[in-house]
Amino acid sequence: MKTDVTPDEYQALANAISAVHSPSFTSQLCTFIHAVVPFDCSVVLGYRQGKRPVYLYDSINESRELLFQRYLTDSFQNDPFYRQIEQHPQARIYRLKDVLSSATEYKQYQREFYLETGWNDELCLSIPLDASRGIAIYLGVMGDTSFSTQHLADLQARFAVLSSLCQQHWARSAFSLPEVGDEAVHLRHAIEKTLAQLGAELLTSREQEIAALLVQGFDSKEIASQLEIGVGTVKNHRKRIYAKLNVSSLSELFRIFLSQLIATG
Repeated sequence: MKTDVTPDEYQALANAISAVHSPSFTSQLCTFIHAVVPFDCSVVLGYRQGKRPVYLYDSINESRELLFQRYLTDSFQNDPFYRQIEQHPQARIYRLKDVLSSATEYKQYQREFYLETGWNDELCLSIPLDASRGIAIYLGVMGDTSFSTQHLADLQARFAVLSSLCQQHWARSAFSLPEVGDEAVHLRHAIEKTLAQLGAELLTSREQEIAALLVQGFDSKEIASQLEIGVGTVKNHRKRIYAKLNVSSLSELFRIFLSQLIATG
């Protein structure tokens, strides 16, 4: 049973507080969580109501292509945690049994996700930032390990602190891709390089700029505001981008980006 806060946990919390508004915040946040509850893998996503989740961080070492090529492209829509957050956004720690309605649904999810990734159990920390945005932190354990009732209680006891940290870091700023610290600098460089090279041989510099913003999850209105151009201009650029890259949807554009990212990484 975990009773006292350890020196390692205090240090991890101090590091996370110091990292607020810096690129290393997300990894330091996960390090703090790990000091509370052990886990093997973590994924942090930014959620915006009715829009594609924005990738912020992961500590997955194997089968990362499942995250990039499948989950973030379209299968996130079948994620029971994602569906729960979309339908009933609230500050809460979800266990798998909280979001699956039947044993049949659990077996299907286990077959489609756990068997391919090696995960055995999962928790999702849902932290709303405002009425339309929030953070989802997925924690996974592998092998025969599962999260215990005590693990859940330890996280619940620190949930207010975790929520406050996320509010301080993200409440007044847009999600950005990626949010990684020095220990994952190779990933940050790979993403930056992929964004810079996306359609480089076919697109104009403005089209390339807009394509990079599209795959980061920004919609036409947000891009227009960021680039200080009209929404209609963004939409026209978007049509030309799709035509030049021979894609017909954002999902197909996203697949090109993620495939290039995996090749770069």
